[in-house]
Amino acid sequence: MSCGEPHETECSEVLDHLYEFLDREMPDSDCTKFETHFGECNPCLEKYGLEQAVKKLVKRCCGQDDVPADLRSKVMGRIDLIRSGQAVPEQDVTVSDPELPAAAKE
Repeated sequence: MSCGEPHETECSEVLDHLYEFLDREMPDSDCTKFETHFGECNPCLEKYGLEQAVKKLVKRCCGQDDVPADLRSKVMGRIDLIRSGQAVPEQDVTVSDPELPAAAKE
């Protein structure tokens, strides 16, 4: 997506790293670039606002649930593999919580 206007930081870069911005997982200098971009680009600002609202809704609705330790470990392991550039195994991350319905484990 692009608004068609020239910006110092391209729309594609902003949208590719939107969740890093939302989670404040990027350097302050990059956050400043993104904030400047949102001030100039309404389509990206709208996308940011939508994703921010979804994130708040998920936190409000699901933030109280405890994550099983084995699931957390598997997810964090995959994140580490992706960040290091290594190949990620094709098998799915599954939940081994006996209280969950079978459909939630797939």
